[in-house]
Amino acid sequence: MRTDPVSYEREADTLKRKDEHLNICMHEDVQGLGSGTGLDRYRFRHNALPELDFSAMDTSTQFLGRKLRVPFIVSSMTGGTLRAGEINRRLAAVAQARGWALGLGSLRSAIENAEAATTFRVRKLAPDIPIIANIGAVQLNYGFNAETCKDAIDIAEADGLVFHLNSLQEVIQTGGNTNFNGLLLHIERVCRLLTVPVGVKEVGWGIDGKTARLLFDAGVQYIDVAGAGGTSWSQVEKLRSADPMKKAAAEIFAQWGIPTAESIKEVRSALPDIFMIGSGGISNGLEASKALALGANLVGFGRSLLEAAHESEEKLGLVFEQAELELRIAMFGIGAANIQELRDTDRLLPVRS
Repeated sequence: MRTDPVSYEREADTLKRKDEHLNICMHEDVQGLGSGTGLDRYRFRHNALPELDFSAMDTSTQFLGRKLRVPFIVSSMTGGTLRAGEINRRLAAVAQARGWALGLGSLRSAIENAEAATTFRVRKLAPDIPIIANIGAVQLNYGFNAETCKDAIDIAEADGLVFHLNSLQEVIQTGGNTNFNGLLLHIERVCRLLTVPVGVKEVGWGIDGKTARLLFDAGVQYIDVAGAGGTSWSQVEKLRSADPMKKAAAEIFAQWGIPTAESIKEVRSALPDIFMIGSGGISNGLEASKALALGANLVGFGRSLLEAAHESEEKLGLVFEQAELELRIAMFGIGAANIQELRDTDRLLPVRS
């Protein structure tokens, strides 16, 4: 933990920002204003004779050497404050009970403030599922390095690390870190030095095939596309900002980004064998099943879990269970007995305009 006065000021600003992000995401309309996730442009062709026993279908899969009951992951969201810590504990407990993977919010606050680290220590509540530590990639240009990343992994007792890319958010954010120059080389260096798998995720504007190839060639082992159609972090920062020019710019860029469906297809085409997480505006099991059929290995759920996670474990468990049921119904409806058959299906068709 750093002890100079400037660092204390930075730590306090980081924690204040985390709490504001939670409030805005739970209570304000920060949906992107573009054309949505793109998943509504696809439909499944019904199979009237699935030849399956609904109760015997297998939704299990593997990630980071651990078994999951369903191909779902809690997307990286929060941490650092008391309220965020309680949310993380509920997410971890329910993810463990339901067999989902768990992504944690940015551990920057835990690196800067030892007290904040406790809000990310949820391994005791989730001993069997994959947990992913998370750091903003841009921090590699602001003093973070492989050792810092290792510290984050150790704090979270994580199975892997993910770097998030949030360039537009940082530009709109007051005092944001906007030097994204040379990050690919930094990411490559960390990939070489760490002993756990390293991934990269966007935060809601999507990853294109060319960028995915560059990341893969640098040593990145999994990619979360986090496409457009869900939370717009430029909209979130607009609501935090007191700068009229940045607020106006955020509104202009509310429609920016690659829709989730398009990003999944493009990354899968560029990298047929990469492990890919499809996320970005996905809120139910039918949308998740489409993401899997388009090429994702796992599907991430984010803000759609936040309200229930803030309320109680019981409410959150019902949200998890609902998404799982909808996934199983979609699989039954096309005659897919397991996740591989869902991913290989020829029954996902584009909607004709």
